[in-house]
Amino acid sequence: MLNTYFRLYSFVVVCKRTVICHQNRYMSLKQEKSCGECGRTINGRTDKRFCSDNCRNTFNYKLNSDVTNYVRNINNTLRKNRRILRELNPKGKIKLSRERLLEKGFDFAYHTSTYTTQEGSQYFYCYDQGYLPMKRGYYLLVVKKEF
Repeated sequence: MLNTYFRLYSFVVVCKRTVICHQNRYMSLKQEKSCGECGRTINGRTDKRFCSDNCRNTFNYKLNSDVTNYVRNINNTLRKNRRILRELNPKGKIKLSRERLLEKGFDFAYHTSTYTTQEGSQYFYCYDQGYLPMKRGYYLLVVKKEF
């Protein structure tokens, strides 16, 4: 008797699950979603936002391209500044004029960090390559020893 009850109960549970699954499938068929990039109808999961990986990648590229270009330009300028400092300072310490740096294309507006000494002198660094402004338009180029 108990065995018959469990069989009947499991049959009812399976039937209820089947009805619920069919209802959800029917509801998802009624709601047609369109792709966030190209506008085509989306097939598949109900939480899907794009029709393909290509559309998803294109959408996200457009979304982030302004910020990416801005950051890319800053990083390019910082790398250029570091390359110039490294090229002009092969021995680790040298004194150069501002004109020499500008003639190579150095941009003084971009640096990665600053260091202020106890005397108040302020060093500017592009990653590990740095410079200290001195009197009469000269700069002392240095290399940070931590790297």
